[in-house]
Amino acid sequence: MGYEMGSLFSIDDMRRMEIKIKRSTFICTLGHVETVEDAKSFISGVAGEHKNATHNCWAYIVGEKGDIFHSSDSGEPAGTAGRPMLNVLQAHSMSKIAAVVSRYFGGVKLGIRGLIDAYGEAVELAIGMAPLRKIVRTVNYTITLPYAFNDTLIHQLQNFSGKIVNTSYSDMVVHNFMAEEDDEKGTQELENLLSGYRNAGRLDYIRNDNLPET
Repeated sequence: MGYEMGSLFSIDDMRRMEIKIKRSTFICTLGHVETVEDAKSFISGVAGEHKNATHNCWAYIVGEKGDIFHSSDSGEPAGTAGRPMLNVLQAHSMSKIAAVVSRYFGGVKLGIRGLIDAYGEAVELAIGMAPLRKIVRTVNYTITLPYAFNDTLIHQLQNFSGKIVNTSYSDMVVHNFMAEEDDEKGTQELENLLSGYRNAGRLDYIRNDNLPET
């Protein structure tokens, strides 16, 4: 899978992948999380579901820049589980993601290298179950204008990365336009366009910065 430079990715729904290596069963569960608290809650939930597992190792990444992360080996030798899991998540440029790998020991030791490979592979396979979703930071514009100028505005908005998510009609037309802020040049050009129209008395608008969406 190819990734856009500087972009981050996540998943929509929980994923679960099970693999067996030398009699041990590794079950990777991935979940979409928004905050550290969400990640901790998700990890606790999965660990509770697999309370009889020998280990429930985990890693998570959150933040608009994927700059908040943590991992745990949960009793496995240091550096053999949580960090390899985290490395895989980071290699796929992920954020707003939590991973738990529940291991049921099968009686055969894997060794340091074997553990690192097993935990990393479990996460890699779970990620590969379906395409990832690009995380997009958006800006929402509430635009108010007369009916006579509506067609012109809609035609202009088609030149920008974004979409009209809601429209209401009364004495004026009110559009909620969600623009992708990742496109900095485009966002600035949109801002210039709307400001110019407002200065000319064609419309009015309010800008609201939103949290990242997937």
